[in-house]
Amino acid sequence: MLAKAVKEIPLGPLSYEPKWDGFRSIIFRDGDEVEIGSRNERPMTRYFPEVVAAIVANLPGQCVIDGEIIIPSSDGLRLDFEALLQRVHPADSRVRLLAEQTPAAFVAFDLLAVGDTDYTGRPFTERRAALTEALAGARAPVHLTPATTDAELAGRWFSQFEGAGLDGVVAKPLDGPYLPDKRVMFKVKHERTADCVVAGYRPHKSGPDAIGSLLLGLYNDDGKLASVGVIGAFPMARRRELFAELQPLVTGFDDHPWSWAKQETGVRGPREAETSRWNAGKDLSFVPLRPERVVEVRYEHMEGTRFRHTAQFARWRPDRDPQSCGFAQLEEPVSFNLADVLAG
Repeated sequence: MLAKAVKEIPLGPLSYEPKWDGFRSIIFRDGDEVEIGSRNERPMTRYFPEVVAAIVANLPGQCVIDGEIIIPSSDGLRLDFEALLQRVHPADSRVRLLAEQTPAAFVAFDLLAVGDTDYTGRPFTERRAALTEALAGARAPVHLTPATTDAELAGRWFSQFEGAGLDGVVAKPLDGPYLPDKRVMFKVKHERTADCVVAGYRPHKSGPDAIGSLLLGLYNDDGKLASVGVIGAFPMARRRELFAELQPLVTGFDDHPWSWAKQETGVRGPREAETSRWNAGKDLSFVPLRPERVVEVRYEHMEGTRFRHTAQFARWRPDRDPQSCGFAQLEEPVSFNLADVLAG
């Protein structure tokens, strides 16, 4: 079941929950057999052996439960999505090692079935009550997500929980059934703006004469340009216009801040990931541009020094000096302890 984005926390007969920033997963358990399904239908079971063990230890013997796989940071204060990405690795030995070094947790937020009982046609109030009962004896790393019908409290969660790395708030109709692939929930996510330097582009899959995505950079305190993410949602006609507009800025790697030779220690550049973790055949190399153009983008939040999700184009900023585009402009959320969120 999916959610549609809204600008403000909606009011009405709704249940509000934190929006977790992890891998959306549906757990299928039948005795000792466990399968972890993902939203894009990629099997996730082999990547999280410690989650499988926790499910066997904590969930009912036969059940189907919707939730999120997360990894806390090393200090336990916030979510660590980068560590979660590292868990998707082809080598079983690496998966086992990371399961010990960066163990994942599972946060349950909906129940589809227990035993022979199908709950998908029942209202969310019944599903939540059954889920609470099913997880009554569960212990970490299996958690029941906090939930409230108080919109004012949900508003406080929206502001506070970001400091623990969470994504926003989700609202579910209290009387709604579970409808797979339907956007019947609501999600409210943080949105901010930042002025970034355009330092390269990747060609569109349709051909070399259209822009696939623009590579964004921000200057750190040492004056080095760090790669912070991309923007890529343009109509096809605009992709070709951008290609023509940017050709005068095309340069070589010798004098580019993201060249291999000049890669700064501790400053992440896009050349570190020129193949995709999710698709080994996808080429992520890029065409370098002189870092002279500034673009204002909309973003939700940062994961370390990068935008957590693909940023959105807002407008060009010809009035901005590229050297003035630094991390200092970014709004920092107030810190909040992840353990307090998991404790409900």
